[in-house]
Amino acid sequence: MTKAAPHPLFKLATELGPLVIFFAANAKFGLFVATGAFMVAIVAAIAASYVVTRHVPLMALVTAGIVLVFGGLTLFFHDETFIKIKPTIIYSLFAAALGIGLLFGRSFIAIMFDQVFNLTPRGWRILTMRWAVFFAFMAVLNEVVWRTQSTDFWVSFKAFAVIPITAIFAMMQTPLVKRYHRDPATSDVPDTERGDTRG
Repeated sequence: MTKAAPHPLFKLATELGPLVIFFAANAKFGLFVATGAFMVAIVAAIAASYVVTRHVPLMALVTAGIVLVFGGLTLFFHDETFIKIKPTIIYSLFAAALGIGLLFGRSFIAIMFDQVFNLTPRGWRILTMRWAVFFAFMAVLNEVVWRTQSTDFWVSFKAFAVIPITAIFAMMQTPLVKRYHRDPATSDVPDTERGDTRG
């Protein structure tokens, strides 16, 4: 089944909207109210995405699940540490999933990001390795920021720095995607996912 392609502004709103709400609520009411607002906003974003496209990317579902778990722990124990380590857990989980997949000769990056382009098996492997390293870097960066900076600074970093950093890194992969692009497009899932490991 062909997935509906949402308007770019709608996609941006569902991704950035919860973070903006998180930032605004923290500025006015503090981190705990912001955490509750963030949890509600991310569920609403997931629901809106499903209503419009009849599909929710795996990465978004995993992220939302971890937000709800660690947000709930933050509110239950009234301890801001849980929400601050949430990005570290998410990035570490993604890095580990991609790295373990590579060890077994599989590239999970297409499934994780819902990619619509097609690469050669070698292209998928390189792209997967790069994203695994990037997620590991982001996990370390989050730890450094929340442990050394104020809560307000960490919230600002999460709301306004993470997405641009990720977008810049993604754009930097364009030469790789072009180099290993495969025609004709036959599947959204790399050959490694179908057991074909030919390079």
